[in-house]
Amino acid sequence: MENKYKIIVSYIQDLSVEIPSPETLISIRNTIPEYKMKVDIKSKPLKRKMIEVLTTLTYENPNIKKERGFFQIKYATAIDILDVHIRKTELEKIVLCDLQMKIYPELEEKFLTILRNSGLPDLKFGAKIDFEKLYKDKMN
Repeated sequence: MENKYKIIVSYIQDLSVEIPSPETLISIRNTIPEYKMKVDIKSKPLKRKMIEVLTTLTYENPNIKKERGFFQIKYATAIDILDVHIRKTELEKIVLCDLQMKIYPELEEKFLTILRNSGLPDLKFGAKIDFEKLYKDKMN
């Protein structure tokens, strides 16, 4: 799908780091293996064959309901569609898979840096997100 689109700009649109207390930070550090990454991808058309893609990563512990940490980054990417005759299925693959594989390494590094500087210096995310698999699962 190379040459079907080009990235115009990428930036952190919104960021949330919530650590309500020192006790919460200690709890987060002790339960970090229970934290899970959720990915949400939304897109909306802009003018002149452009699309805004909003990739949201939420890192939280689904087992804790109160006094928990909450970490979320919303990363916006504007792309220009170069192929005027692109099919809807090709466009979906670009937004949900190809673009994500291209921007994710930088997005993950930015998110990790922020979280490490927020009191989680040894944080590493688990398995890499397989956007190809997520896309295929969604299409089936």
